This record gives sequence, C-alpha cells and structure tokens, in this order.
Amino acid sequence: MKKAKRLVENQGKVDRSKRYDVDEALEVLAGLKKAKFDESVDVALKLGVDPRQSDQMVRGVVRLPHGTGKNVRVLVFAKGEKEQEAKDAGADFVGSEELIEKIKGGWVEFDRAIATPDMMAKVGPIAKVLGPRGLMPNPKVGTVTKDVGKAVLEQKAGAVEFRVEKAGIIHAPIGKLSFASDKLKGNFVALIEQIVKAKPAAAKGIYLQSISLSTTMGPGIKIDAAKAQELVKG
Repeated sequence: MKKAKRLVENQGKVDRSKRYDVDEALEVLAGLKKAKFDESVDVALKLGVDPRQSDQMVRGVVRLPHGTGKNVRVLVFAKGEKEQEAKDAGADFVGSEELIEKIKGGWVEFDRAIATPDMMAKVGPIAKVLGPRGLMPNPKVGTVTKDVGKAVLEQKAGAVEFRVEKAGIIHAPIGKLSFASDKLKGNFVALIEQIVKAKPAAAKGIYLQSISLSTTMGPGIKIDAAKAQELVKG
C-alpha cells in the first residue's frame, strides 16, 4: 500500500534513532505538514510495572492546565438539589432512572459520566455498557462525588483519566496541534507529574521507561524519558 505523500514527508522530519527533549519534540511537531483537521497530540508512556499485579496498577486523573481542546460532553446521574447543581455547572445531560433506561437502550452520546454516591446502586446494572467504554463513574478518579458542580467544571476544563494497559502502556491526549508549544508543554508536564505521583510502591527499577509524542495522523517522536522526569523535579 502506497503511503500518503504527507505521511512520508512528515516521517522524514523525525530522526527515529534520536531521543528528543520535550522542546525539540514540540518544535518538530510544529514543523509537520498539517492534516485537513486539527489533530490531537497524544502521549504514550511505557512504565516499569506489571499491571497484572493489583499492587502495580497505575490509574488516575490529571487536570490539564490548558485543556484538551475538545468539547467534553458530561453526563451526571443525580437527583434533587444535586441535579440542579450539575445543570448550573454546565453538564450536558442530567438525570437518573430515565438516563439509565436510555443507556440500556444503547445510547452513549457523551464523553464523561459523573454520579453522586447515592446513585451508584442504580448505575451498577449499566456497568457492562459504560465500563468497556471507559465511562463508568469511579471514586478513584473523582467521578463519584457529592460535589458534582466541581466535578463537572473539572471535566469540562480538561480533566483526563489515565489507566495503564496490560502491556504497561498509558495513552493520553495533551491537546491539539493548533495549541502553542508552551501550552502543549504545560499539559505534558502536568501529565508526567501526575503519573509519577501515581507510581506504585511495589514498582521496581526504572519507572518511566519510554515516552513518545505523536499527532493523530503523524509519526511518533521518541522523548528522552530521563529529561522528561527532570521537568517534573524542576
């Protein structure tokens, strides 16, 4: 299969044998030939953990200081005063049993789900629908909470959930290609900092083993993991 001219041109701008520092990598990103849409900028991290062991699971949420550049559709399971609080905070969909029935019917047109603790017993039966899509509310990442107003605002502002996969890899977005380099760097550092904070006590050896940066349609750019971690320390 013949590669697109733009892809070949962009691959030629990346030294595959080099480990870039973050500023260099962002400079390369800025110089890539753009697609016809505003591509996402994503980070892939290989961690020195074994996710099959319960004490080496890495997951959490990071509030990106400059947002994701995406319009996040937030659904809230709540009743009474909390329902109004969610609406006032800008939630796109708010309700209880009627939303649950709608989701049972196959509707999942939202990006994040938040629930008050008292609603979780009712939400449980749709876990098989929400779970595989990464939409199930979870207290560990702040989406099961009484403070639904704050949770909605955080999700709208660019809260990103991360979870290590079976191969020890985390994938997470840090913005759009149209973002200024300093904003992408700020989001990158915030993500790395949160993942470092989430390091399990049981993890041994090198934790941040490799990092790469890429756009939706672009080549991967390998980042010097040691230098990236120094940004967090600094």
